[in-house]
Formats: sequence, structure tokens, C-alpha cells
Amino acid sequence: MGSLSVEPVRNTLVINVSVRHPDAQAAALVANRYVREFMTYLIERVGGINETAVDFLRNRAEQLRRESEEADQRLQAYMKAHNLVSLDRSRDLVSDRLKTISGTLTSAQLTRLNFENQYKQVQAFTAEGRNLIEIQFIAEHGSVPSLKSQLASLRQNQSVLADRYFERHPRMVELANSIAIVEEQLQKAIQLAIADLGTRLSEARASEKSLQVEFDRAQADSLQLGDLAVEFKSLENQAQVSKSNYLQILDRLNQTTTTKNLEKIPLHPLDPAVPAGAPYAPNMKTIVRTCIGVGVLVFVGVAVGLSFIDDRIKSAWDVESFIGVNLLGIIPDLSAMKDDEKYALLVDNKQAPGVEAFLSVYSSVKIHSKLDFPKSILVTSTIPGEGKTLVSCNLAGSFARHGKRTLLIDCDLRRPMLHRHFKQQNTTGVITWFESGATTEGELATNPSLGIIRISENLSLLCSGGRSKSPTEILESPAFAQLLERLKHEYELVVVDSPPLGAVTDSLLIAERTDEVIYVCRFNRAYRKHIRLYIKALKNGKNEVLGVVLNGLSPRRIEYYSNYRYYRSYKKYYGAQT
Repeated sequence: MGSLSVEPVRNTLVINVSVRHPDAQAAALVANRYVREFMTYLIERVGGINETAVDFLRNRAEQLRRESEEADQRLQAYMKAHNLVSLDRSRDLVSDRLKTISGTLTSAQLTRLNFENQYKQVQAFTAEGRNLIEIQFIAEHGSVPSLKSQLASLRQNQSVLADRYFERHPRMVELANSIAIVEEQLQKAIQLAIADLGTRLSEARASEKSLQVEFDRAQADSLQLGDLAVEFKSLENQAQVSKSNYLQILDRLNQTTTTKNLEKIPLHPLDPAVPAGAPYAPNMKTIVRTCIGVGVLVFVGVAVGLSFIDDRIKSAWDVESFIGVNLLGIIPDLSAMKDDEKYALLVDNKQAPGVEAFLSVYSSVKIHSKLDFPKSILVTSTIPGEGKTLVSCNLAGSFARHGKRTLLIDCDLRRPMLHRHFKQQNTTGVITWFESGATTEGELATNPSLGIIRISENLSLLCSGGRSKSPTEILESPAFAQLLERLKHEYELVVVDSPPLGAVTDSLLIAERTDEVIYVCRFNRAYRKHIRLYIKALKNGKNEVLGVVLNGLSPRRIEYYSNYRYYRSYKKYYGAQT
């Protein structure tokens, strides 16, 4: 049968019948057959039977209207007889009144109990012959506090004068008379306090009794409202049921009257259904446009989303635009080479992958440096494994290859690695020099505690001399600063390999002693926000940051970001001539 939908045209007497079917002829056939059957049904429904139904429903509606009015009148009369504006509101008023009186009654009972306890205490003190002033109510009542204080003062004066005069001395006699008068006044004040306590007790009892009467009356009103609620709800339900029945019969009367009047409406098909000239669905043009739009949106959204989510360093643009420092060079991924070869590329003077990249870094350092030789350069990174030691070794080799007397220092005192890469022992170095007295006298190149090792013609190595769990004590000492200054006088360039900034703060301490800083970042390893934070810390320490060396890029990415492909083609040409 396909799918059929019937929709009335707004503000008209027209009904639109739509049929969808894979076969155009079948869709038109079903639509025309449906309209015909619907018209037959309407014509059969409107007949003489509707007149009888309308008369019956009209009489029944009139009867139910009278019953609904009578139920409403009984409810109103009941409310008027019992003075009920609203049962719920009356309940709320009585409940609030009962709560208020209950609270006041409880307070009055507590007050009465307090006065009774004090009155019983007075009677007990009187029977035992104890001093009534010890009772708090009497001690604080009226003039009792002042008379008590006055009597204590007179007795104190009597005690003082008794050491000087006899009892019959005029002053002693006068003082005794004053004490007797004050004692008499105090007794009167105590009796007055007792009488006041009795009066307050009587008033509290009377107030409690009055509140109890009001409480009983409020309880009776609440119970009476509970009794009235049963009958009131019954009358209210009868009125609602009568009104609901009346509305239902009235609605049915309106429907039957409308059906009876259908025979007076000109009912005929406006235009017959004909087979469609083209398929309605699926709309291939709309589907293609939607797919293309969704594809573009997903492609752009994924790219933009990944750029926001992945904050790691990936390109030269990240270095220069986001971090805001110079890009000194790009080092290719040398993981395929052996460690013995890649750390001594410039020392061995070989033509191997990566040599030109380090020579490019050497040229950039010379261009961006504002200081003349001798000087010291610190090489650091954000996290371990970014290649700072690789850059330190080959940068020092580049300067040594160009005739500069260069010293490479391993200041990673926690995890020293330079001695392994150059196949040397780590028995002497910075730590052994510091422990042996940290002297800077004489020629440091031949100092046995330092043990500086000659690697090549212009390159020397100063090892760490072991490992230290607290290297900050050495790096912060003035002796270490003096050591770097003396080494700059014996060598034209001092390259310091330091721990990563993201792991420990040793590099910040070393940066205070050096002239310039080179920051090493490995592709897709450290986050840009961390790099920018640590470079800002270096700049705040008034260090000259030469720039960033981007390490670990694949050859395809290097060709995109640099002139590496031009060098390769030139190398082939030059090699053929050789």
C-alpha cells in the first residue's frame, strides 16, 4: 500500500491526501481509491439516525445541567451554613493559631515552673535558716544588690576600726548603728522580693490557665473542621462529577450535530490523483550536497579540533609564532644511526646525514649571538629524551671544527651521559673537583681533580665526576661560578649540557652562570605551553636565549620546513664532481 498521509489545508475545507509508493501508477490508484471510500463512509454516516441521537443528547444535556447546578447549590449552602470561605484556608488558619498558642503555652509553662522552683527554694532556705541572699532572684531584686554592697562596706570598716578602737568608742557605736539600720533595710528588701516572687508566680499560673483554655478551644475547632471536611469533600466530589458528566454529553452533542450537518456540505474530489512525472524520494541532488557539506565540515572540524587538543610542538611556526623565539635549526631524526656515530658527527669530520643540519645550527648561533668570544652557552630542554645532549656534542664539535678552542661540560650531575658517548671514564669531573676543595688556582686544563679530557684537536670534555643526589649545593656555590669564569679564559667557548627544565630546576641555576642559552625541542614531544613557560623563566632571569633547535623531524617534514632538499640535490652534484 505504500505510505499514506492525510493533512487538512489550513483555513479551508480542503483535505490533501498524499500517497508514496515505488510505483507511480500504484500511488495514484491508492490515492483515488482512498478518497472514494472516505466519501462513501461520510455519506453513509449522515442519515436519519442522527436526528434521534441529537434529540436524546440535547435532553440528557439539559438534565445533567440541572443536576450540576443543584450540586453546586448544595455545596454553597453547606459552606454558608458552616461559615467556610475555603476549607483549606480555614484549616491553615486554625493550624497556624494552634501552633502559635502551643508555643506560647509552652513558654508560659516554663516560666511558671521557673517561678515555682525559685519559690520552693525560698521556702527551703527559710526552713533551713540559710541566707536568702544566696538565691539569685532575691540577690538581683530591687535594692538588694546595693544594700548588700553597702552592708559589706560597713562591716569592712568596722573590722578595720576594731583594731584601733574599743566597742564603746563613739565611732564604733555609730558604725554599729549604721550596720543595724542597713540590715533592717536589707531584710525588708528581701521580704519585698519574696512577695514579688509570689506575685509573679500567681500571674504565671493565671496566664498558663488562660492559654490552656485557648489551646483547648483551638483543638476543638481543628477537630470540628476535620469532621466537616468529610461531608464537604463528598459534596464537592458530587458537584465535580455532575459537571464532568454534563461537559461530556455536551461535547458528544456538538460532535453529533456536526456530523448531521455534513450532508449540507458540498463534498466532492477537487482534482484526481495522477502519476507523478519524477520520483519524490530519494532526492539525489540533496543527498550529494549534504554528503559533501558533512564531509567538508568533518574534515575541517577534525583538523581544527586536533590542533586545539594536541598542544605539542610540531613545526617551525610553533617555535617562532607561538613561543616567540628564533628557530636556530632543524635536526633530522637520527634514531637509525648508532650512538657512537651520531654524537661525534662533527668530531669525526664525516659526511653523514645530519652534519649539514648541525652546521646550520652553528651558523645561526653565530648570527644571533651578540657576544664575542670567549663565552659560555647552556643547552637545555623541557623533558628528557629531546636530544639536548646530541645537540650539545655536535654544537661543540662544530665550533671546534671551525678552529675554536671548545670545552664541553657535563652538568647533568644526576644522570651524566657525555662520558659514555665519548667512551671515557667518569672518575673525575665537577663533583670530584668540588669535593677536593674547589680550587681554581693554576691551569685548570691540567688540574687532576677536574680531569679535563682532550677529545680532538680543539675539543675537550669535562665530565660530571660521578652522580649527586643534591647537585644544587654545587651549582649554587660561588666556586662553581668562578670555575666557569676561569674556564672561559682558558677556552674560547664553553658548552654546558644541563638537565631538562621540566624535570629539575638545575638548569635555571646554571643559566645564571652562563652567557647564552639554546633550547632543544623534539618534534611532537613537549607541549608548547610548557616550553613558553620555561623560556619565559629563562628570560626573566636576564638570560640571552639564542633560540630553539627543533630535533627529530622526518626528512619529508624537513623538506617542507627548510632547504634540506636543495642541499641533497647539491650534495649529489658535488659528489659526482669529486
